[in-house]
Amino acid sequence: MANALPVENTAAHRTQVIGIASGKGGVGKTTLAVNMAVALQAMGAKVMIFDADLGLANTQLHLGCACPFNLGHVLRGEKSFQEITVTTRTGVRLIPGASGVAELAALTTVDYGHLVQSFSALSEEVDYFLVDLAAGISPMVMTFLAATQRQFVVVKNEPASIADAYATIKLLVNDHKGIKDIHLIANAVESEMDGLQLFERMNQVAVRFLKQPLKFLGAVVKDDALQEACNAHQSVLEYAPHSLGARHIRQLALTLKSLPPAITVDSGLQFFFERTLKKS
Repeated sequence: MANALPVENTAAHRTQVIGIASGKGGVGKTTLAVNMAVALQAMGAKVMIFDADLGLANTQLHLGCACPFNLGHVLRGEKSFQEITVTTRTGVRLIPGASGVAELAALTTVDYGHLVQSFSALSEEVDYFLVDLAAGISPMVMTFLAATQRQFVVVKNEPASIADAYATIKLLVNDHKGIKDIHLIANAVESEMDGLQLFERMNQVAVRFLKQPLKFLGAVVKDDALQEACNAHQSVLEYAPHSLGARHIRQLALTLKSLPPAITVDSGLQFFFERTLKKS
């Protein structure tokens, strides 16, 4: 693997790489990832999403775009990452995963290494690179998550979701030392106060048992407009821009933009792929 470029000599250090995980499926992770991407793009940022669900990908459905090629074509050596990446109608760039492709759902370590190495040819300059991870805590999910600069964990105020989100955080903290920027997003809560209280409960447990304080990105309350937008293959900012869900999504994006840049000697898009390869 080639040596990393010095941070001061490459635009890659400007890219904020953010992993979005949930532990449990069905908590609205992809919906939030897509809508935050659209909100950030509308605010003038250059945004790319990598659909890192390598077996049941559906980000393209949420964005309402056709993806003639996907990661399966890259893995088979038929296409490059530049060739499979598409620009959605909102301007967000998407690297599509694949749904129902057997070789992607069961990658070997060697295959996975080749896949990550092929990312090195992807040189687009973006401000935010969002990694929409698969549900669960498989080694591949945790590897991608640990390689990001910031980790966003989506949780609903339900016992199963809370347990799985905590399991994700526990693995991340125990197996990947140095992880310090874990943010919770409370989704589909009854009120913003309900979301804050959910965060405070989880933070107390994380501090007590993991010695790891969490951070709170914000809450999104229950809003039928989010599901309706998803069914219409649109972001909620397009479908119902004045809805409560859209307002809370924009607030998440504003909070994200207000965070200090996660600039370290191993930050940026290039380093994300290199660090992922080292852990594979």
